[in-house]
Amino acid sequence: MNSSSAPTEAHVPPGRPVRSYEHVFVGGQWVAPEEGRTGEVISPATGEAIASVAVAGRTEVDRAVVAAREAFDRAAWSTYGLEQRVNVLRRFKDLFVEHRERLAQVVTAEMGCPITQSRGIQAQNPIRFMEYYLQLADEYPFRSVRQHETGTALVTREPVGVVAAIVPWNMPAHQAISKIFPALLTGCTVVLKPVQQTALSALLIAELAAEAGFPPGVLSVLPADRRVGEYLVTHPGVDKITFTGSTTAGRRIAELCGRDLRRVTLELGGKSAAIILEDADLDQAVESLRLGSFRNSGQICTLKTRILVPSRLHDDVVERLAHLAESMPVGDPNDEQTQIGPMVTEAHRASVEGYIATGREEGAVLVAGGGRPTDVDRGWYVEPTVFTRVDPSSTISREEIFGPVVTTTTYDSDDEAIRLANDSPYGLSGAVFTTDRDRGIRVASRMRTGVVELNGQPAGLAAPFGGFKDSGLGRENGPEGLDSFTEPRSIGLPATWADEFVNS
Repeated sequence: MNSSSAPTEAHVPPGRPVRSYEHVFVGGQWVAPEEGRTGEVISPATGEAIASVAVAGRTEVDRAVVAAREAFDRAAWSTYGLEQRVNVLRRFKDLFVEHRERLAQVVTAEMGCPITQSRGIQAQNPIRFMEYYLQLADEYPFRSVRQHETGTALVTREPVGVVAAIVPWNMPAHQAISKIFPALLTGCTVVLKPVQQTALSALLIAELAAEAGFPPGVLSVLPADRRVGEYLVTHPGVDKITFTGSTTAGRRIAELCGRDLRRVTLELGGKSAAIILEDADLDQAVESLRLGSFRNSGQICTLKTRILVPSRLHDDVVERLAHLAESMPVGDPNDEQTQIGPMVTEAHRASVEGYIATGREEGAVLVAGGGRPTDVDRGWYVEPTVFTRVDPSSTISREEIFGPVVTTTTYDSDDEAIRLANDSPYGLSGAVFTTDRDRGIRVASRMRTGVVELNGQPAGLAAPFGGFKDSGLGRENGPEGLDSFTEPRSIGLPATWADEFVNS
């Protein structure tokens, strides 16, 4: 049944604006799931339930895809006109700005990101992302003329169609916006599937979309499990999948999309290396790893978790890394002094602790952390952890831990450092620390990874983001982020007609 009822307030501590949701958002309507399923959202900081959310089933997927199909094929969102789409999306962005503190607090409550980081990476960065794309819309080549002696073409970038966007729990608001916004800007319609644990922020985004005046069918938000997610991926009404998550899940999605030649973008796991060169400023390099290796409590796929160190600088770097880990307060993510919050679930903490145990068993030397904080009596916390003398072939050097754990390995030449950095099935991110610009760029250019940061400098939202090897397919951000939601069409023109397009 359709309902316009607002989400209900949950009983939560003051200052944590969390809501329970009895409905999912289907094409602009709040709808009670036919199966009537709900799921609890558990605070990683306390282990207690803070809200419940309705969980979508196949019926809601069918309804959402039909609504998206209608909005794309017949209700003319795709031909709404770029200016009209921009106006709607600008209203949405302005509402997001207005509610950014509430959204940051919701993300902190549902997945434990420290509040100071939630305000930045979970709320402010999506705002910057939207502002960038609103500016880019004016210059993006939705239409261009290409001329050659063999012919003249009007090349248009057409929206790919109905997009299923599947986002992970670790960056819920950021990842939702990074998929929704460029897709809608190009004229696509979107069905968003968040993880149940972090559905609160996604459903808040649905509220803002409704308030902004998104036309019916343009956006649906369906918290659901993997079984329903797979049904969405294979739905015949879906034209494109954009997924962020584990490499294992990405392989499965690629396999399913390959059967139907369905377009797919995959942003997957990482095991990124930071190469500290001999001429690096060690204080600056290690301090940059406070966020470069440990932000969001180690639960980000681009973090630099393999630190490659010149042999003669090993002791100096490891001493600094140990002090860094010990300087990071662990505790309540709502405390503004906290730098390391809880792991997202009890099961995930067990996984991280399992890797720490494996590191010890395989002979790595633990120099910081490795346990649970002694002054926290509830929640799913792990201390920031540093291993040294780590064999490059060991489990903790090769597998993505997704927690506050870093390893150090020594090298004796630039060539060896590059070989070690590239000796990974992943290729998502990386870093080089040096005071020599040209040397830094030479080393970065040999790393088989989608993004490399020199001295901790981010590439920014205008640059393409994505991975080599097992870290994914395709790119997000920058103009490439719009490319991925469009299909090029070429229309042959008489040369005399082309002049009119060139001069218009």
